Amino acid sequence: MKSSRLLSILLLLQTRGRMTAAELAAELEVSPRTVYRDVESLHAAGVPLYGDAGHSGGYRLLAGYRTRLTGLNAGEAEALFLSGAPGPAAELGLGPALAAAQLKLRAALPPELREQADRMRTRFHLDAPGWYAADAEVPYLPQVADAVWHGRVLHVRYRRWKEPTDVDRRLEPYGLVLKAGRWYAVAGPGPRTYRVDQILRLAVGDERFEVPAGFDLADHWRRYQEDFHARLHRGEAVVRLSPAAAARLTGPAARALEATGSAEPDGWTRATLPTESPDQAHSFFLSLGAEAEVLAPRELRDRLGATARALAAAYQQ
Repeated sequence: MKSSRLLSILLLLQTRGRMTAAELAAELEVSPRTVYRDVESLHAAGVPLYGDAGHSGGYRLLAGYRTRLTGLNAGEAEALFLSGAPGPAAELGLGPALAAAQLKLRAALPPELREQADRMRTRFHLDAPGWYAADAEVPYLPQVADAVWHGRVLHVRYRRWKEPTDVDRRLEPYGLVLKAGRWYAVAGPGPRTYRVDQILRLAVGDERFEVPAGFDLADHWRRYQEDFHARLHRGEAVVRLSPAAAARLTGPAARALEATGSAEPDGWTRATLPTESPDQAHSFFLSLGAEAEVLAPRELRDRLGATARALAAAYQQ
């Protein structure tokens, strides 16, 4: 445990420069007193690490000092190779860089860890898109990624779902997110979210921008998803479900069944389930067939009844 922490201190100072004991303690989730002891251990081992006093002080390594990649355990080596996603990296134009980095990492590992890392790479494969979704073409992804990295403004022709469908937008791309096989750009002003595969034309402007202070891409995406699901499920339906229909529910519907479901004498379950729109609710409950009965709202029940009667008439001919 201590050896791993000492290596972490070295790598943090090597990559971030000067850090205070309090900053190191927060990063490593230990007390400042533990950091002081670890620094003394590094001094005793001959590591050129120095401490500066004062308001802007902190620990730093001697300029030019670099540690070799040592101290990895089996789990860490396996995780590093498992984290490499060749598909997304290639889409970003980083495929050769990722391959070169993995080659260098593999060469730096001792033989026993190299063997375990190779086994991990041959046993696990990431395939992000869903079964029924074709891979979307994202010809402008490398340019968007480059603009994210260098803080360049983009001028795009973008296709959205509502009228007018094709619009011109000036984007300040703060970051990229890969979700279920699709790339999304989070961009200001706003920020707002754009599907990269819906960019029809793109021009990189001379103007530069700064990401707003305090903006956190992961936190923004989490809140964006919460808001998306809240807006998506705006309606409710009171239903009776057979055991077979209840077993088919997934996601929000399954969670709503667990929260609101009550057993009835005939073995069915009464519950209140979220719905997105009248058309979506009609299609969804129709797919459950005779294993589900919608009790409310009345408009949805009447529409399903009319569809059922039309189907019955068609198959009686």
